[in-house]
Amino acid sequence: MEQRIKGTTGLMGLIGSPIGHSGSPDMYNFCFRYHGLDYAYLAFDIKEDQVGEAMDAVRTLRMRGCNVTMPCKNETVKYMDELSAAARIVGAVNTIVNDNGRLTGHMTDGVGFVNNLRANGVEVKGSRMVILGAGGAATAIQVQCALDGAASISIFNPRDPFLERAKHTAAMLETETPECRVQVFAMDDTESLRREIAQADILVNGTSAGMKPHAKTTLITDLTMLRPELVVADVVYNPLETRLLREAREVGCKTVGGKGMLLWQGAAAYQLYTGLEMPVEEYQAYLKEQGEE
Repeated sequence: MEQRIKGTTGLMGLIGSPIGHSGSPDMYNFCFRYHGLDYAYLAFDIKEDQVGEAMDAVRTLRMRGCNVTMPCKNETVKYMDELSAAARIVGAVNTIVNDNGRLTGHMTDGVGFVNNLRANGVEVKGSRMVILGAGGAATAIQVQCALDGAASISIFNPRDPFLERAKHTAAMLETETPECRVQVFAMDDTESLRREIAQADILVNGTSAGMKPHAKTTLITDLTMLRPELVVADVVYNPLETRLLREAREVGCKTVGGKGMLLWQGAAAYQLYTGLEMPVEEYQAYLKEQGEE
């Protein structure tokens, strides 16, 4: 029997709530075994008001780092010694690296999106983008795409409090990435939506529209807005092909689903922890053997 846990084994983990459904422990522990690293990865159910204690534990237990999921991403920012550019602009952390008690917070959701596009032959640099939504995932994508050299980003969101968040993000990016033009529109401004999509290279659904059990939902009901030259991407991964992606594919668009974003944001975190590239192909083959891919 393989011996995995020893007196020297270092700890990493996931904090958030609920976390019982997470595939992160399986993914990271597979990668540790693959690279022969003496780490173990566990999931810890941590509520938002417990984040401070959890950060004390990260230091006390000398954890190399941990991932952060909802509802703890924003609260975690308060306890970091340093923030990456993306984490600072987004105002949220999903990856923490512990260097001898000094905690650096990162936001790899946007990196995961960009690298998922790249894995499908699509580059963000120089692209004109339309991003639907201004919630956590959409904001991370907007920020990372601006940092990675997108030429322009047009954000569309309903007239709700997240619309103000989008305006705040745009104002920050105007300072941080002045070479990227960022505009904000209300989702019901159909004339602007049509115009911006007509000029775009990439259209992104950064909302939960189309996610089960609301798989019939789409934010683009007028298919004349789509054209074969447009790349259409979705953050939703259940179902694997949303209504938006299916209809875009039928129009002739190149489409990119959301499942790969999860994998690639984990790969970015793995490199931050270990300095190694995550064995993505080997992990995908392992999932296929387990009947999970």
